Amino acid sequence: MRMRDRLFRSRRGQFTHPLVLILVIAFMLSACGDDASKTESSQPKPPVAQTPPPAMQPEPPKTVRSYPVTEETRATYQYYCTQCHGLKGKGDGINARHVVVPPRDHTKAVYLESRSDEQLFHAIKHGGLSTGRAPCMPAWGSTFDDAMIHSLVSYIRELCECEGLT
Repeated sequence: MRMRDRLFRSRRGQFTHPLVLILVIAFMLSACGDDASKTESSQPKPPVAQTPPPAMQPEPPKTVRSYPVTEETRATYQYYCTQCHGLKGKGDGINARHVVVPPRDHTKAVYLESRSDEQLFHAIKHGGLSTGRAPCMPAWGSTFDDAMIHSLVSYIRELCECEGLT
């Protein structure tokens, strides 16, 4: 038997062509699809309300978070999250173009205001699939302790300049 034939022959004696392997990998990546993100972007945007000039606007009360954002939090986000979510959290990281479901833009308050801190915590700790979202979002629960995950949620709130549901 020729060397090439031995490389692509499975235990049962059937040939496994490299193209088949590529198709299997492509199918697995397409499983990262999520119809929710497609319909979310196709919905019309609500009209922008007229706001008074900045001098007349009252300053919003600052929320004191029980898990503050530290330099360690920022460094953790930069090291682990920017690959997909981007350096400024806009969902434009280097890996963003390689996944079917675009990573969440952490600077857009529209979506993030509709989620509680606990929902964001759960998504980070258990991964996107556990929340019915993108299966490409890994579970970080075995990498980060709960305090760091809570601090990352605070950092995401800082990026979007928004509060979540209570």
